[in-house]
Amino acid sequence: MSADVIPFRLAIRHPAHQLKLKLVGLLCLSVLLAAASALSISRGAVLIPVADVIQSVLGHGTQRSDLIIWTIRLPRTLMAGGVGASLALCGAVMQGLFRNPLADPGLTGVSSGAAFAAVATIVLGQNAFGMAATNWLPVTAFTGGLAVTLLLYAIATRGGRTSVTTMLLAGIAIGAVAAAATGLLIFMASEQQLREFTFWTLGSLAGATWHKSFIVFVLLAISIPLWPYLARGLDKLALGEADASFSGLRVEHTKAIAIILTALLTGVAVSVSGMIGFVGLVVPHILRLTIGPSHGLMLPASALLGATLLILADTFARLAAAPAELPIGIITACLGGPLFLWMLLRDRRLMSI
Repeated sequence: MSADVIPFRLAIRHPAHQLKLKLVGLLCLSVLLAAASALSISRGAVLIPVADVIQSVLGHGTQRSDLIIWTIRLPRTLMAGGVGASLALCGAVMQGLFRNPLADPGLTGVSSGAAFAAVATIVLGQNAFGMAATNWLPVTAFTGGLAVTLLLYAIATRGGRTSVTTMLLAGIAIGAVAAAATGLLIFMASEQQLREFTFWTLGSLAGATWHKSFIVFVLLAISIPLWPYLARGLDKLALGEADASFSGLRVEHTKAIAIILTALLTGVAVSVSGMIGFVGLVVPHILRLTIGPSHGLMLPASALLGATLLILADTFARLAAAPAELPIGIITACLGGPLFLWMLLRDRRLMSI
């Protein structure tokens, strides 16, 4: 039976072949990421040749190109890469934890909590403190997402054991409550406040700064040492929790690390860019169908491909309606939706063979 039919079956390969595949795959994805970054920095309202971009990065650019690249495009490209890498990585972790290729980072409750905190900041915060409250939007969105995740984790944990099924069902319930509360605040919002919240839910990287990019990348870099541990744990969990426990895996410890890491990375990504869908869902699924289900390669590959995808989507969002800018969430939905449907139909045809 094809490995595409059973997404989480672990293929048996010679260790040397696995290492070669991993290195070649990561090298190709790194080259693709570098090309996407160069395209993003060079293209915009002002066209800057790639050669001038390289000169500017090396410290030999003109005053005009340095101003555009270092003030606007480079921090935006870096933030797009960091957000895309975080969302795709969290999607791969969640799909491995739930053993379901349809899982995405939103299952931890980050999206619903962040949305409620964001609309509360826009409506209640602006009513109480004026427009200055909007400056706190990234902080409140992150705090709201993290609070909901911790609540879900507490609900799903009994006797030191965390049930992923309970977390999934509780997430649906809490998400519905948060959506109702969000709807109530939207009902109270003014037209301008409603436009602000709608734009935030569609996602945008227009507010990119060096400070925000630094926060995203620091948290992403801190998580890198955990990837090998999570990869081994998620590979064992693919066999079931009982078998994983018999193999020596600390199942509950692995679950806790996966959930907390996903909450932190997704919370930061959502807080600085708004709600961007499909990246965490589609990227790991594409990689699983192409390189296999082993998380040792899946996690770094997801980060690289997610960064590339969001950088390209942001570049298109800036150029498609210039000088205006499309919300990036629209781009990712238009790309990810049809692609994901095609993959589902492809799997269905394979299963009928």
